[in-house]
Parts: sequence; structure tokens; C-alpha cells
Amino acid sequence: GDEYQWKGPFYFIQGADPQFGLMKAWAVGDTNNGDDEWVEEIKLAQQAVQAINKLNPKPKFFVLCGDLIHGMPGTQWRKDQERDLKNVLKDTHQDIPLVFVSGNHDIGNTPTRETIEHYCSNWGDDYFSFWVGGVFFLVLNSQLYFDSSKCPELKQAQDAWLSEQLAIAEQQKCKHIIAFQHIPLFLRKPDEDHDYFNLEKSVRQELMEKFHKAGVKAVFSGHCHRNAGGSYEGLEMVVSSAIGCQLGEDTHGLRVVVVTDKKIAHRYYSLDELGSQGIEHELLAMLAEHN
Repeated sequence: GDEYQWKGPFYFIQGADPQFGLMKAWAVGDTNNGDDEWVEEIKLAQQAVQAINKLNPKPKFFVLCGDLIHGMPGTQWRKDQERDLKNVLKDTHQDIPLVFVSGNHDIGNTPTRETIEHYCSNWGDDYFSFWVGGVFFLVLNSQLYFDSSKCPELKQAQDAWLSEQLAIAEQQKCKHIIAFQHIPLFLRKPDEDHDYFNLEKSVRQELMEKFHKAGVKAVFSGHCHRNAGGSYEGLEMVVSSAIGCQLGEDTHGLRVVVVTDKKIAHRYYSLDELGSQGIEHELLAMLAEHN
């Protein structure tokens, strides 16, 4: 109950797409079967955990926005990839809770009840909400918005739940509402064409309107393996590049997100930069402000 109250600025860490197995698969040009090695990804995930553990003050939580591993449901290396990622993540400092978001590789491009149940038994619920210091956070299963053809009843259930949660947030007079999902609503512009890396236009429009009406300030996602983002009617869409394989010019990294009374400020850091220098003075100064 204590977390319903605003107690001053805080920050959290957002990461995305550790995706154990993609770097080898991408290098050999076989994204279906080439994911039989993930030594590089293990090192990068370890570097991310070490960088986060060194931070002072500690982040309120570390959220991973999907594609935890590369192996799709039913593929050969999936179990080993899940095991190795868990082994790395268990070294996260005990005072830093982990928050998991389901991605398309975690539950399949066209999820089923079975693939979602498997994910939930491994990583926790596929959608849920939580409070931190007067701020309301939503974790969504974006695959249900991408293709719910094999489990339409699960999409309906998430939709009903989301409407209910947004009504609760309004009632509780929360300071901010922030959402996490794997697939971005859009990459640059709210009306851009639909492709693999964003949501279909009509679905996107409906979600953006719902978020806008409820006063959601920001949506954080991954999936693109590049940094991107834009805004819609005061709703900021933040797309973070990967801890693992890069598909653009960005470095392996993490996003530091500072939440103050008035705004949500964030910056993407390379793993090297965050591990060696920590958070820049400007963000630390925002954390030090007392309302």
C-alpha cells in the first residue's frame, strides 16, 4: 500500500532483447536454426547486470522488454537459452526487482494458450500492473495485439483487464502511468506504415487513444534492435535498442529512466559507458530534487 504514495524522484533501468542465440543466427544468415551458440550474449548480459549492480543509488527495478531468448517455442536450443539467461540474471543485486515482458520469440509470432502458459511458468505473468512510489506501471503482452488469431479469448481478456486497470489508475490519482510492451506502437510517427517492427495501424490507433485518454505518459519497448521513438498527443513512445544483437548503428546498452514529479526523463547508455561512468550528473541532479 505504501507504493501508492509519491515520495520523490526515482529511477529504473530498461533493457530489451538479450535474445540469446540471435548473434550467431544473424551472422550465419539462418534465423530459424542458427541459434546454437550464445557465448557473446551471455557476456553482454553479464556486463549489463554488473553495470546495474554498481549503480548508486540503486534503481527501483530492472525491466527487460521481451525477446529474452532467440529460440521460438518448440525449437531445439530454447531450454538451454532460458537456463543460461536465468543463471546470469540471478546475479542481479537482491534489492533490484526484475520485471519481465513477453516478446515474440518468447511466446511465438502467433502465440497460443500453450506458448503463453509456458512463458508464464518460466518468467511470470504475461500482463500485470504494479505501483512504485505513486507511479502506476503496466506490463502488456503485445503479441496479443500483433496476432491473436490462435487465442482471441486471451486478447479479449487483456483488453478488458487494461480498461479496468486504467480506471483504477484514474481513481487512485497516480502521479504518472507508464507502460511496457515488446513491440512498439510506432517507431517514428504515429501514422507510419505497418511493418514487422510496429503494430498494425487500426490496433495502434485504438491503443494510442486508450492510453492518451487515460493520461499514460510513456510506453517503453524493444523489438527493433535500434533506438527510435516519437510522440502522440503527449504520449511518448520510447524504443530501446538491444542488450544483444544490434541491427542498426547503436551499441549494446540499457536505458536509464528518471521519474520526477513533473516529467519522465531518460537516456540510453552503452554497457561500457554505464559500467564505467554510471549515470550522468544531470540525471543524478533530478533524482536529488526533493519535492
